[in-house]
Amino acid sequence: MCQLLGMNCNTPTDIVFSFEGFRRRGGLTDHHADGFGIAFFEGAGARVFLDVEPSAQSQVADFIRDYPLKSENVIAHIRKATQGGVSLANTHPFQREMWGRYWVFAHNGNLDGFAPPEGRHYRPVGCTDSERAFCFLLDTLRQRFDHEPPFVELYRLVSETVAWIRSHGTFNFILSNGKFMLAHCSTSLYYIVRQAPFTTAHLVDEDVSVDFADLTTSNDRVAVIATQPLTDNEVWTPFEANELKIFKYGAPLKTAPGIGKVAPVPPSGA
Repeated sequence: MCQLLGMNCNTPTDIVFSFEGFRRRGGLTDHHADGFGIAFFEGAGARVFLDVEPSAQSQVADFIRDYPLKSENVIAHIRKATQGGVSLANTHPFQREMWGRYWVFAHNGNLDGFAPPEGRHYRPVGCTDSERAFCFLLDTLRQRFDHEPPFVELYRLVSETVAWIRSHGTFNFILSNGKFMLAHCSTSLYYIVRQAPFTTAHLVDEDVSVDFADLTTSNDRVAVIATQPLTDNEVWTPFEANELKIFKYGAPLKTAPGIGKVAPVPPSGA
């Protein structure tokens, strides 16, 4: 299985500390060695970096470490190929435009026999189940709404569509349009919110610590989401199975009871 990393903040923040531990899971502390990618939102724009080399040895990953980009929403992915060969076209995160904004998506899991109908607006470039799921999700939203709808309506349709997709297998994912972040857990996903009073954190994958009190202000708040906890001296909160969480301004938002954990109902045309 692959590894996911997401960061959602209330102010532009670099992800160097978390990424340095995370990248080591790509061929060093874990066996996920089939490429990696990372996306940084900057306003309405997005910088996406992809590499087919293992992230632990990648020069692209070195660049990310040495050039600390700041963003309010970041998504990273380390790949262990299950469907589709090792290539840039099959490397996460994937990016598409919808309603005048970029949407970025990364998936951990495997969807057996997932063959949704061909989309009207979005089609895969590569040959992974992950990109098929992303395109199907966006196409379902775009067919229902010509413009970005009220958030409650958007979230409800995402929940219904995700429930059907996950009936085909494991569907852990992180999705963002730069304004908020959605994270869904099938089997394994954790998050932590760092805010004042900040403390020292120590990485699981490398003997490195950082005192966030030296790097932040009292107003900063950062949510980090990962397949497995990145630090060993902080309390990470596990997602429930089949839970869909929204993060905005560095914290999870409350949702209406039942939304995000609905039964699988095939969308129209599926």
